Amino acid sequence: MRLSFKTLCLLAPWLLLPALAEAADPVITWPVGWQIEALPESPAQGAGKVFRQRAVKNDAGGTPLMVMELTQTQVESGHQVNLQAVLLEMRKSVQKDFGRGGYQSVCTRIHETTLSRLAALETTCTITENGRHVLSQTLVAATDGDKAYVLSYAGQAAAYAESQEEVRSVRSSLQL
Repeated sequence: MRLSFKTLCLLAPWLLLPALAEAADPVITWPVGWQIEALPESPAQGAGKVFRQRAVKNDAGGTPLMVMELTQTQVESGHQVNLQAVLLEMRKSVQKDFGRGGYQSVCTRIHETTLSRLAALETTCTITENGRHVLSQTLVAATDGDKAYVLSYAGQAAAYAESQEEVRSVRSSLQL
């Protein structure tokens, strides 16, 4: 089964974190062959408050197999981001969105990991249709001073499994 590009791009993490001040953009080295996608500026982004970049891995026919997106949000001075709560809300949103589409989802417990050099929290959701694994999505969130980061990557089941080395490479080479 082929899932639509829209299905792969479910999440809008930039809406979950408060944004206020200007930020320096992260440096991302995307895997060879992935297409960097221009993202329209949302009203919440104005004046450099949010940085978003997305890359898509397509099959030979141009059908998206994997989507990976990094969002950096400036956090209001003095605001303490509760990463556990943010990730929990994002996970609930993923499950609700897929549920509305007739899919079932099971997500891992939120656990500690790293994103580049930062301590982070992560969860992965396995999406099934009639008991068959069709899609996986991972959400990773981290903070660093006045910046919050969310890395989301999703893909069709086989492509997700086959792309793990590329994902690890992006995660470890990020300059946040």
